Amino acid sequence: MATPGSGFWSFGSEEGSGDAENHGTAKAWCQAAQKFTGGIGTKLCALLYGDGEKSMETGAKDDLGSAEKTPACTCNNKPCSCQKADINYAFLHSTDLLPACNGEITTLSFLQDVMDILLQYVVKSFDRSTKVIDFHYPNELLQEYNWELTDQPQTLEEILLNCRTTLKYAIKTGHPRYFNQLSTGLDMVGLAADWLTSTANTNMFTYEIAPVFVLLEYVTLRKMREMIGWPGGCGDGIFSPGGAISNMYAMLIARFKMFPEVKEKGMAAIPRLLAFTSEHSHFSVKKGAAALGIGTDSVILIRCDERGKMIPSDLERRIMEAKQKGFVPFLVSATAGTTVYGAFDPLLAIADICKKYKIWMHVDAAWGGGLLMSRKHKWKLNGVERANSVTWNPHKMMGVPLQCSALLVREEGLMQSCNQMHASYLFQQDKHYDLSYDTGDKALQCGRHVDVFKLWLMWRAKGTTGFEAQIDKCLELAEYLYNKIKNREGYEMVFDGKPQHTNVCFWYVPPSLRNMEDNEERMNRLLKVAPVIKARMMEYGTTMVSYQPLGDKVNFFRMVISNPAASHQDIDFLIEEIERLGQDL
Repeated sequence: MATPGSGFWSFGSEEGSGDAENHGTAKAWCQAAQKFTGGIGTKLCALLYGDGEKSMETGAKDDLGSAEKTPACTCNNKPCSCQKADINYAFLHSTDLLPACNGEITTLSFLQDVMDILLQYVVKSFDRSTKVIDFHYPNELLQEYNWELTDQPQTLEEILLNCRTTLKYAIKTGHPRYFNQLSTGLDMVGLAADWLTSTANTNMFTYEIAPVFVLLEYVTLRKMREMIGWPGGCGDGIFSPGGAISNMYAMLIARFKMFPEVKEKGMAAIPRLLAFTSEHSHFSVKKGAAALGIGTDSVILIRCDERGKMIPSDLERRIMEAKQKGFVPFLVSATAGTTVYGAFDPLLAIADICKKYKIWMHVDAAWGGGLLMSRKHKWKLNGVERANSVTWNPHKMMGVPLQCSALLVREEGLMQSCNQMHASYLFQQDKHYDLSYDTGDKALQCGRHVDVFKLWLMWRAKGTTGFEAQIDKCLELAEYLYNKIKNREGYEMVFDGKPQHTNVCFWYVPPSLRNMEDNEERMNRLLKVAPVIKARMMEYGTTMVSYQPLGDKVNFFRMVISNPAASHQDIDFLIEEIERLGQDL
């Protein structure tokens, strides 16, 4: 494949500015926006701090005011700056928007109003005085609003109201106190890239319909392979709909590498295959085995140490047992950053075993791959360069808007051979350009969303050093939390030692349980604590953090930090809020 030139396609090295810290900063930002955006900035300030804010508080019907009358031009200049008339959305429908005849002005006005709604939501997402969530039970939301689809169209006034209502009850995943998932935060450049991607509205299967996006995917995947440590960024890869699909791709390709005849003849033509992964690995390994006809019983779970890392000696023992029984080990899926503990499997030792027994080594670095951007922390993935394939989700630790997951494969051409079907209506062999850029035939999908542009544009805006600073900050905050609670009354750590990633796992023990003997009764009461505190968090809307049981350990909090907006004050708030909500349990 030809290599795109440098310059425009290369990655920068500067980091963008920080996030708004409080309500006052948000207002200052909004007022400054008036200077540069004119009408949109003025309207946004009104929405945030004037009548618009009141309408969000008082009820859905009050929100209609700003949707009813919007400036529209009376001339034929496009664009124009003349005096405006009013557009009443109550009498307009989607058929009045482009491509309707003379629909330009109505379209521009409608989209500006949509943008006002989005900008209001964005700015409030970073305001710590706002709720993370306005929680309602499913039956309450279903009864409060009519969500049903109808035969007759709604007016544009109603469509704008639908947009407001949807965001009113959405979780503010960019809020500095949202810690519930591995994917958090709201990056402004990534958001802009997502808007552009939707505007372009194209498919990733051929160069002819997505020329720039296809080139950017090539450039970005090569850069990611370089960071893994494959010489010159050699190999292949693809962006897929999430880490679970990336892991399934790895299983699919590993099976094809060992038994290429399976593509035509199916599983009946090959021996019984076994895959190996740690007992703390992601459920997607078993799900992929089920989808590919390998079967969940053919996924062997390897024991982990007390920190959640795979034990290499147990891996080798189980491989030898499988071979003695006549089964064929075809894949070992190591994990770099487990979902709960944030553990990094010992990749070098696992690589030695895979080489010894000629088994495909896959590394699920969906959560931990971002640490490759950090000179301080990338040692935790030592040995990843020896993998045959790697899953890496930039939509997690790197804060790229969902979804953005990549599968990287060391051997070039293998993915194409495994998946291609030579559809002649898409992949004609007599096109007038380099056909190596028609990448769609190596994907399982036909229609494939443009996921690369968000990552590429953010990388350009931040540079590798910007991502490094962002990731280092999140890991420092995790260590700060650990140091605050490890010896604090009312807290017990799930495992000893500093966190390996940003996962901090702990129990909050209410005063009523602190002097109880460590027995079954205490465990039965402790397992109820985290769910109740979490429910209260959501009812108050103040913060969100996840909990779960694991093995013989009852429900504990799993705090993860991937949100660049989070700060020490948010960690302090979380600790105090857990204590406030749980002290009476």
